[in-house]
Amino acid sequence: MATFRENVSLSKFSHYKIGGPARFFFEAKTEQEIAWAIAEARQRKLAVFILSGGTNILFSDKGFDGLVLRPAIMTLTMKKAGTLEVGAGVFMDNLLQFTAGKSLSGLEWAGGLPGTIGGAIRGNAGAFGGEIKDNIISVRSFDTKTMKFIGRSAKACAFKYRDSIFKRKNGAEIILSATFALAKGDRKAIARSIKEKIEFRKKRHPLEYPNIGSIFKNIPLHTIHKKGSEKYKKALKTGALTYRGSHFSVKTDPFPVIFAAKLISEAGLRGVSSGGAMISPKHTNFIVNVLNATACDAKSLIGLAKAEVHKKFGLKLEEEVQLV
Repeated sequence: MATFRENVSLSKFSHYKIGGPARFFFEAKTEQEIAWAIAEARQRKLAVFILSGGTNILFSDKGFDGLVLRPAIMTLTMKKAGTLEVGAGVFMDNLLQFTAGKSLSGLEWAGGLPGTIGGAIRGNAGAFGGEIKDNIISVRSFDTKTMKFIGRSAKACAFKYRDSIFKRKNGAEIILSATFALAKGDRKAIARSIKEKIEFRKKRHPLEYPNIGSIFKNIPLHTIHKKGSEKYKKALKTGALTYRGSHFSVKTDPFPVIFAAKLISEAGLRGVSSGGAMISPKHTNFIVNVLNATACDAKSLIGLAKAEVHKKFGLKLEEEVQLV
């Protein structure tokens, strides 16, 4: 019989290694277990938080006074040529190993991307010009309000930049699985491309410390120059712009942006620390846990970065990570 575990440390499930205890914790391996857990939480009148891979979440030092539910549906099957059904609990690196082995192309951009498919879909994860939405046919989910299972087309998922209908529903709809369409490719070329992305991340990102990836979203170019204006067109053409005395590269990912990391660096925050947390000198959009940091330490640096970037550039940084 399924039961909830009690007083489970969330730091064990966070890439940050930060977080207090969950009052209750349950890992659901089937759709039926997810439905049962939600019904049980309802009966006990518990708040529910849906946990994916823990790669972009900052848990509170106080923990979570309710049920932390972790969908661990591990389906990974070929439905037909080029079409895969993938469970929400499958980790991205396992999916990439599978697709490379089957000579299926389309997800190489995700090489080295941590976390699960469920989390990637929720936040429409992306890198190197690609996004998870690009290869999705449909997503299956569970509505915690109606207690019904739902099938959505990619269009109905309403994907946007690091966003989706699931993220906007804030846990009210739990991602169970997704169907992907991939193209046949050269196995060696696919493996090589994935490896290149992994090596890029190792070189540029502070993976030697616990972290939860990029803290802030990049800033759309149209936030600085009106879309279609001469300055906007020039920035696109040259791939660069000067703004308030600082020079920025312009990159399309998946639309023209300037990097949040550059803004933070230009605001003079490279290597600044608070308690055991530090704004990484290697990549300033990472706040790393260098010495048993607390959530308060990390939140202090998040607030500092937002304040200093706004002060210097008049721009508002928006968190890509979730604070719980």
